[in-house]
Amino acid sequence: MVNRQNKIKYFPHLAFFKGILLTLFIALVAKYIATFSLFSIVGQLVIAMVLGVAWRAAFKVQDSWQVGITFSSKKLLRFGIILLGMRLNLVDIYHTGASVFLIAIIDLLFALIVVYGLTKMFKVEQKLGILTACGTAICGAAAVVAIAPQIKANEKETAVGAAIVALLGTVFTLIYTILYSIIHLTPTEYGIFAGGTLHEIAHVIAAASAGGNEAVDLAVIVKLTRVALLAPIAIIIGVFYQKVDKGEEKVLSLSIIPWFIVGFLAMGAFNSLGIVDANTAQIIVNIAYILIAMAMAGLGLNIEIKIFKELGVKAFIAGLIGSVCLAIMGYILVIFL
Repeated sequence: MVNRQNKIKYFPHLAFFKGILLTLFIALVAKYIATFSLFSIVGQLVIAMVLGVAWRAAFKVQDSWQVGITFSSKKLLRFGIILLGMRLNLVDIYHTGASVFLIAIIDLLFALIVVYGLTKMFKVEQKLGILTACGTAICGAAAVVAIAPQIKANEKETAVGAAIVALLGTVFTLIYTILYSIIHLTPTEYGIFAGGTLHEIAHVIAAASAGGNEAVDLAVIVKLTRVALLAPIAIIIGVFYQKVDKGEEKVLSLSIIPWFIVGFLAMGAFNSLGIVDANTAQIIVNIAYILIAMAMAGLGLNIEIKIFKELGVKAFIAGLIGSVCLAIMGYILVIFL
C-alpha cells in the first residue's frame, strides 16, 4: 500500500487539485443553500466564505492543499470578475437617462467618501476601511474582492470586509422591505432608490421586489450602473494607493492597469453588442459567481473566527452609519432628481 508521503512524491499535483476541488465543493454547496429564501438575501458569495471558515474550524485543512486553495482565492477570482462583466449591458444603462446615471454616481461617490471617512474616524486599519467603503458604495463582496489586489489587502482584511458589507446589506434589505409602504415612493422611484443604495445584487432584487416587477427591473439597471463603475474606481484606487519602497521613503507609484478589470469592462462591452443571447449570458454569469464563490471559500479556509471580532467591529459600525447616510442621500436624490 502506498503511504501518503509516497502519494505526494509520485503525484505532486494531487494536493493542488484537492485544494481547488475543496473550494469548488464549498462553492456548490453555497450555491444550493442560497436557493432557499431564508439565505437568498445573503447570497452564495458570503455563504461560501462562511462555510470556508466553518470548514477550517471543524476539520483540519492539509498544508499541501494550500497551493490549490490560494489558486482559487487569487487566480480564479480574477477570471470570475472578468466573466461577471457579462452582467452588464451598457446600452440599457445608457437608455435609463442622465438623471438615473447621475443618481448612481452621486450615491457611489457619497458612500465612498462618507464610509471611508468614518473608518478613519474610528481608527479602522486603512486597507479594511477602503474595502468596507468600496463594498458599501459599489457592489458588496464582489467589489471587496476586486479592490483587494489593488491595495494589496491580505486575506483576513478581504474576508472581514466582505462579511461586513454582506451583513449590512442583509439588514438594510429587511429594513427597506418594511419601509416601502411608509416612504411613499412610486415603484419607479423605489427601484431607483433600492438600486442606488443597497450593497449586493441579491439585496437589490430582494428589497425591490416589494415594489413589483417595474421596481425590480429599474433597481437592477441602477445597481449595474454602480457595478460598471467598479472598473474605473478600481483603477483609480490602484494608481493612487500602491506604493513603492525606496529605502525608508515611500512614494506613490502609477500601477499597471489590472488586466482583470479591463477584461470585466470588455465582457460588458461584448455583451452590449447583443451577439450573445440572454440565456447564454446568464450561464456565463453563473459560472462567474461559482469562480468568485470558490475564491471566497478559499478566503474563508484561511481565516479563524476570532479575526472577525478583532478587526471587524469598528469597521462594521462605520459601515452601518455610512449606510444610513447613504439611504438618506439616496432618498433625497430620488425625490429631487
